[in-house]
Parts: sequence; structure tokens; C-alpha cells
Amino acid sequence: MITVENLQKHFRVSKHHRGLTGAFRNLVTREARLVRAVDGISFTVGRGELVGYLGPNGAGKSTTIKMLTGLLVPSGGHLVVNGLVPWRERERYVARIGAVFGQRTTLWWDLPVIESLDLLQYIYRTPKTRFERNLDEFRTLLELDPFLNSPVRSLSLGQRMRADLCAAMLHEPDLLFLDEPTIGLDVVAKERIRQFIAHINRERNTTILLTTHDLADVEKLCDRVMIIDQGRLLFDGQLPALLERFGGHRELVVDLAEPYVDLSMAGAEVVMHEGLRVTYRFDRNAITASELIGRLSARFRLRDLSVREPEIEATIRRIYEERLLDKD
Repeated sequence: MITVENLQKHFRVSKHHRGLTGAFRNLVTREARLVRAVDGISFTVGRGELVGYLGPNGAGKSTTIKMLTGLLVPSGGHLVVNGLVPWRERERYVARIGAVFGQRTTLWWDLPVIESLDLLQYIYRTPKTRFERNLDEFRTLLELDPFLNSPVRSLSLGQRMRADLCAAMLHEPDLLFLDEPTIGLDVVAKERIRQFIAHINRERNTTILLTTHDLADVEKLCDRVMIIDQGRLLFDGQLPALLERFGGHRELVVDLAEPYVDLSMAGAEVVMHEGLRVTYRFDRNAITASELIGRLSARFRLRDLSVREPEIEATIRRIYEERLLDKD
């Protein structure tokens, strides 16, 4: 669906210097600085994948998305999406994609939601039967009926986001770009939107590229993640592989059958002790969970135990801090 090879986007930014000369006259000089917003990234996305595209503010995520949607022309590299070059074949291209941006709506501000949706049928030239079938399905999945006849400007953020998702999918795009679709929403609204995203990916085989700062979105929706920072790709792979490679420490939570005075264990650190429950932290590269369990079983009587993986947020924060480039 998406092929990106050595994609680059550079901007020249002018910096003004103001000083005084002679008879206290202002002197303004300009210095141009080259900003490499996207600096030679390469990846492919297969049809039907749901991929998380992550990075801190200023990492190059939005610039990448703007090139993928045809809003920006790259400074260099190769980009083909769904068999088309986005900025060269815009009319054909945009008819086959959908996009939802968390802070901006594609609906008409003063029109009722249903009238905005009806207008989109004509804009995308969607056959009436297909449009009505999709609208009926999305009305149910997104629970749109209570506000279908309300002006967009009167909607809550959660209601507007559900309406925007419906609008983006009515013409059955092959590819959907989602930029912060759950930003600012409450827990219930987030879960409803996540369920809808999972549904269209699973049932319609819609390819989805998701950018988000909410790592719960990633954990619940994405099998694969790409991490970008300073315009370069730091990681591209399956979510479990991310945790395995960069997760560092794991935790083993043990419920003891009886109290013990000395809970120390070679290869692990006690990080919490409450009653008969003890939490050990260990380095996955130094000892395996099964080895640690074997050592504990040899010294203590155990009632229960469980292995706890590192939080994805801590893992990604570690990648940002260490600037680890993926050389594989």
C-alpha cells in the first residue's frame, strides 16, 4: 500500500539578527538555516496493516503525513501510495484515502451533521446504495443518531470525532490516516473510537496509519509500530519486539506461601514487598524468567506468580532519551 524510500523534506528557515551601527541605526541581517524535518526514512506498509507512527513533538511525524497525503512535495526520495504519487495525481489519489485530524474537522461548521455527510456523497461521487449502506452501519457503530441533526459547532469533541470518522469512511477508502483521533477525549469516548478503528481494519481490510501520543491506542490497536525522532526512523517492527529489544527490565510478582526474613535473590532486585507478595525486577538480557522462577522455587514455597512486561511508555521514552538508531 505504501512504499517510502529515502524520503526527505528540508526547509530553509531565516533567522534575523538586529544590531546598531554608526548613528544608532538598526541593522538587520539574515541567516538561513537548513532544517531536516524528514531525513532519509524508508519503510513499506502492506495492504490491511494497522501501523502506529510515533514520535515526540517536532520529530517529523506531521511532515511525513503531509507528504503521504499529497499536501507537501518531498525534497528527495521516492514515495508511492496505493500505486499513485500523491502530489502528482491528487484528484485520483484523494478519492481513495480518508483522513481524520484530531484538532480539525472536515465537516461544515454550521450545517447539521447529516447534511455534511450527504454533501460528501456528491463530492466523492459515492453510489447512493453504497453510501446509504455505509451510513447505516456507521450510525450504529458510532452511535450517531442522537446528534445527526445537530450543527457541527454544537457537538462535543467526542461527538465531532465520531462524526469525522464516519465522514472519512463513507466513500470506502483503501487507506485511512488518523492523527491523534482520541486526543482530549474521555475514557468512554476513546474506547468507542478504538473499537470502530479495529472494526474497519478487521472487517473492511482498511489500511490505517495512526499517529498518537496516547500509548493506550497503540497497545490496543497496533501490532506494528514505527518510531521517528529528529527526522530519522529509530524503530520499525512488531510491538512485542519493541518491548523485547528496548524494554530492559521485566518484573516477576510472587505470592509466597509463608513469610521469609531474607528475600534477596541472585540476578534480581526486590522492588516491592507487601505482606506475602514480593515483586522482583530483573534484566531480561542477564537472566530468563524461567531461570529466576527456578531459583525462587528452590528457596521458597510459592503460591502464585506472574511476569509483568515493561510499560510501553517507559520503553519508548528510553528510546527517545538514548537516540538509539535501528541498524537492522
